[in-house]
Amino acid sequence: MLLSIIVPCYNEQDALPFFYSEATRIVRSIGCDYEYIFVNDGSKDGTLYILRQLADQDKHVTYLSFSRNFGKEAAMYAGFCNANGDYVVVMDADMQDPPALLPRMIELLDHKEYDSVATRRATRTGESPIRSWFARKFYQLINRISDTEIVDGARDFRLMKREMVDAIVEMSEYNRFSKGIFGWIGFRTYWLSYENVERVAGKTKWSFWKLFRYAIDGIINFSQVPLSVASWGGVLMTFVAFLLTIAIVIRRLIFGDPVAGWASTICIIIFIGGIQLFCLGIMGQYVAKTYIETKHRPHFIIAETNKRNVRKIQ
Repeated sequence: MLLSIIVPCYNEQDALPFFYSEATRIVRSIGCDYEYIFVNDGSKDGTLYILRQLADQDKHVTYLSFSRNFGKEAAMYAGFCNANGDYVVVMDADMQDPPALLPRMIELLDHKEYDSVATRRATRTGESPIRSWFARKFYQLINRISDTEIVDGARDFRLMKREMVDAIVEMSEYNRFSKGIFGWIGFRTYWLSYENVERVAGKTKWSFWKLFRYAIDGIINFSQVPLSVASWGGVLMTFVAFLLTIAIVIRRLIFGDPVAGWASTICIIIFIGGIQLFCLGIMGQYVAKTYIETKHRPHFIIAETNKRNVRKIQ
């Protein structure tokens, strides 16, 4: 069995030595053949230099260095496109995805009827209360408005069989949300829970704003409910406007005062205008995503690698 270990890296020079040492110790104890696929996602620190060193000293190491920062989704996709293993696992370099879980994950795929073993955090220890609250609400919301189930606390740390990886590679959409893709393609998945682990070194690259944008991408990519909300909102406001028109006509006939009520009228106009702009904004997000997809731009561009026969543009 060949195990492919995909590791997206963005400014991980401090964490990489710890990860490589621990992951290699664990994988060698398992006794299977393995390969690393480190994807340097346009790092601005010494990440690429460390990857070159690892590749020089270990024949199992392949590194792919992007021409710029394309994002973690593109880095994972590049790894999937270039993985050769019978089993493929995605892991972060910061040690928040514990390599010690790998033996258990492989055992589950070997001896049970599962196609993948996915991990989820049982707790959010170490996160700020506000961030944890928004994360929980996001999972509640997307599971209500989407047909694709996304488990609360799910990590990208996941071990998959070859058939599932091939299916993911076929999902070539540019606007990627891997947690949704994993759920959409199906396959039998075992969920393995573990306690949250702090980063071994360095700082998180996921600010609140980046997580918010990522959540919006997930909702738009895997649900059409926002468009339905905009449509039904338009119907509701049309009905309300019709009732207000009748009320204004009746009031004019009874009281005959054309001046009274101008303030409330202005408020209603502003309110309806705001609803219209909000709905246009929702539709604009879907149009923008469609526009980007129709360009058929590559998900990533590899500027440097230590291996031949890799997909440099996909």
